[in-house]
Amino acid sequence: MTQQKKHVFVFMGVSGSGKSAVAKQIADNLNAAFLDGDFLHPKANILKMRSGTPLNDEDRMPWLNLISNAAFAMSNVNNISIIICSALKRQYRDIIRGENENVHFIYLKGSFDVIAQRLAKRQGHYQKTGMLQSQFDALEEPSADEKDVYAINIEQPLNDVIHDATKVINSICHGE
Repeated sequence: MTQQKKHVFVFMGVSGSGKSAVAKQIADNLNAAFLDGDFLHPKANILKMRSGTPLNDEDRMPWLNLISNAAFAMSNVNNISIIICSALKRQYRDIIRGENENVHFIYLKGSFDVIAQRLAKRQGHYQKTGMLQSQFDALEEPSADEKDVYAINIEQPLNDVIHDATKVINSICHGE
């Protein structure tokens, strides 16, 4: 009997794209391990974001390495693991991939206007609406050679986004 491969799915996209809502629901539905990558941010990064100052690449490097390490650890224990991380740049996704096998990215893709409307309605999150433009400026859309990235259109009802992302995950996990 062959052992099932273990998979890590990183839900990526700009703030307000629905990473938390979608990933948490899917993790619950699939009984998957779950980690919000924001929990791994150093205190200095959180304070910087709270003040409305975007993080730079230097700020992000230790954090991205922690996410990569978490993905590795989770993939040794869980059949399906879900991590939330914006992973806006190719370089960031490459760091998370690192030496990890079976890491996949679920890119929650939407327009600036739709996401800005959603962010305007949010309460109690340290990502400020004004920082959305800096996120879109930093975003490097996954290219065709990133075969482990799957785009999901978020400009549809939440249940449809969850359905589409779950379908991708199931296809990967069961289509080995």
